[in-house]
Amino acid sequence: MSHRIHDIPEQDRPRERLLRLGPGALSDAELLAIFINTGVKGENAIQVAQRILGEFRSLRELSRQEPESLKRTHALGPAKAAHLAAAFELGRRAERESQVDIQLQSPEQIYQFVGTEMQSLSFESVRVLLLNTRYCLLRQDEVFRGGLNESICHPREILRKAIVHSAHAFVLLHNHPSGDPSPSDSDVRMTRRIREAAEILKIEFCDHLIIGAPGENRRSPWFSFREAGML
Repeated sequence: MSHRIHDIPEQDRPRERLLRLGPGALSDAELLAIFINTGVKGENAIQVAQRILGEFRSLRELSRQEPESLKRTHALGPAKAAHLAAAFELGRRAERESQVDIQLQSPEQIYQFVGTEMQSLSFESVRVLLLNTRYCLLRQDEVFRGGLNESICHPREILRKAIVHSAHAFVLLHNHPSGDPSPSDSDVRMTRRIREAAEILKIEFCDHLIIGAPGENRRSPWFSFREAGML
């Protein structure tokens, strides 16, 4: 492959191929090269993209990187890192937007709504999805970062969100960046405390979903306390 993108026949360049054939016809490296735009000495944009994908092992892992981390990657820098971070965030927002008017009762629906975004995080995020009487989303709030830790994650903070916004029901979510969605003992105890508090306040606790990642030995990339009969 040529070291200069302009040495590639025009009809074979990523941008021209996308416009002619559509984005689905391009490889991950070609799509990434469109955002990278220019190469560096010895590498054109496609080769830079291939190297970056190799370094991060997957698009998913690349999408989890903070802009500060991306700009330290050889051949990116601040402007290109910002372009990539913006592209990944737009994709996550478009995915969320397409799900806003659907009901969020089943683990599958909840995972489709927020799974991709939470899998992209390199830290643990604890969130609540507040639902109306039709079990459609009212709002999504992050209540903690750093995991569902009993010493800092009090049911009061979670249920206060539901009370303030007059939610009929709520779903508790948190992610495991390791990819394994299996609940810890702390997750189980915390879920029990939140369930007891929700019953007192007459707010429906629909589910607690732990978001992991797909794996060969996993039935699904999430763990549902409701589905497991623990809620």
